[in-house]
Amino acid sequence: MTEELNKTVQVREGEELDAQVIDKIIKDRIGGLEGTPTIRQFASGHSNLTYSIQYGNKNFVLRRPPFGTRPKSGHSMIREFSVMNGLKPTFPAVPETYFHMTEEESPLGAEFYVMEQVDGRKLDRTIPESWGFGEEEGRKLCLSFFHKLIELHKVDFKAAGLADFGKPEGYVERQVMGWNRRYEKVITDDVESFEDVRKWLDAHMPSGEVGHSVLHGDYRLDNVILCEENPFEIKAILDWEISALGDPLMDLGNTLAYWSQRGDPEDMIRMCMQPCLAPGMLTREEICEIYAKETGYDLAKFDYYLVYGVFRLAVILQQIYYRYYHGQTKNKAFAGFGVRTNQIGNYARYLIEKSNI
Repeated sequence: MTEELNKTVQVREGEELDAQVIDKIIKDRIGGLEGTPTIRQFASGHSNLTYSIQYGNKNFVLRRPPFGTRPKSGHSMIREFSVMNGLKPTFPAVPETYFHMTEEESPLGAEFYVMEQVDGRKLDRTIPESWGFGEEEGRKLCLSFFHKLIELHKVDFKAAGLADFGKPEGYVERQVMGWNRRYEKVITDDVESFEDVRKWLDAHMPSGEVGHSVLHGDYRLDNVILCEENPFEIKAILDWEISALGDPLMDLGNTLAYWSQRGDPEDMIRMCMQPCLAPGMLTREEICEIYAKETGYDLAKFDYYLVYGVFRLAVILQQIYYRYYHGQTKNKAFAGFGVRTNQIGNYARYLIEKSNI
């Protein structure tokens, strides 16, 4: 029996879509659909809004930005659509995309796109007992997950038609300065400024970049769909909203910022939404060793990229909390995000104290 962890719920108040409007938009572009769609919302996800558009004979996913104040350069549905379109022929682990609409032409008042709904297994913070995984299976799943990231980083983005997707040179500096500025704009009275962390990231920035690749930006075990028949196979990677071209170590830093292991602060372990502590799962150090061996990149100063990834995560949560704090979203799941921002920022401080950089 499939564990339905990628479950849908009734659409949250204030985030509804008009079924008749959606039906016309989709049927004008995709033929052979039956009936009027049932619209539900995916329970997971804290940023862009993701809906299941369910027809009698086919299901789709519609993605749109959140309501309320949004970062100027964030939540681009067209970027997300474009990178999946470009990657699909050479990197099949992305959903098929059908069409997108810009904000100017969209009847939803925001840009959006429609893609296939990929069936399969989706994990949360634990591996289901019914899978019967031991250390061997856990290690195999972990290796499959990180090998897929390495595979993405080896894609020839120019051959994939993504040379214009962004400017890879100078990516590290733009990201560090950009996330520092974004945090300044969303500080609320109940969170720390973390000026010390921001200054450290600025002062210790690497002098160069190891290379340039397609970066997912949010690569996590709970952002992939596993094959029903073979859970070690990744059918699709979801949530490409902050993908870019840039230094692949920044992407690895983002991914390992989500990755907890024994010995980490309890706050971070409790926050973890992946089965990182399951039997057989690798440590960050082991993952870095494999990544360095398979890519040839020098990870001697990886501490910097990890601190960056951790602080970036604090900023992302604070951006969401800012909307809740100012009443721009009514989702009560965001009420505790300010506390999480402080916890993650303090974790960045902890990593800086341990670092040899």
